[in-house]
Amino acid sequence: MNKLRIGDSKVLESRETVDGTMIRRRRESPDGRRFTTYERIEIPQLTVIKRSGNQEIYDRDKLLLAVKRSVGKFFKSELELEAVVNKASDILYSYNTDQITSKQIGEAVLDVLAEVNEVAYVRFASVFREFKTLEDFENILKEQKKKK
Repeated sequence: MNKLRIGDSKVLESRETVDGTMIRRRRESPDGRRFTTYERIEIPQLTVIKRSGNQEIYDRDKLLLAVKRSVGKFFKSELELEAVVNKASDILYSYNTDQITSKQIGEAVLDVLAEVNEVAYVRFASVFREFKTLEDFENILKEQKKKK
């Protein structure tokens, strides 16, 4: 079986994704096989400074996986999770710096979750802020109620 090569294919259809962050292209290879590619705007790399002091390159897909693992069951679709991570990433890039902390990442996710899903917000906060008592849960609920 021949490998698909994007350069040899022709574009049948292009459209922006719902959240406007990618372009979806439907393509056809010379032998008639059809496939889809997604193009994302390349943005500068961010360095994440972790709690341990270690540094690593910001990985949007790693964040998506973490959010999916922790609160994915509170969303109806993968697209909703993608939207949460996209909004959180937008917040991080709006800081106009090349270094961010893991705490800033968690807070950005919390900001988005507070807007879109309160239950997911409390669940994520309980892990991110390492809740130890019922009082911690009560405090976050009081905080949320004040915001509304």
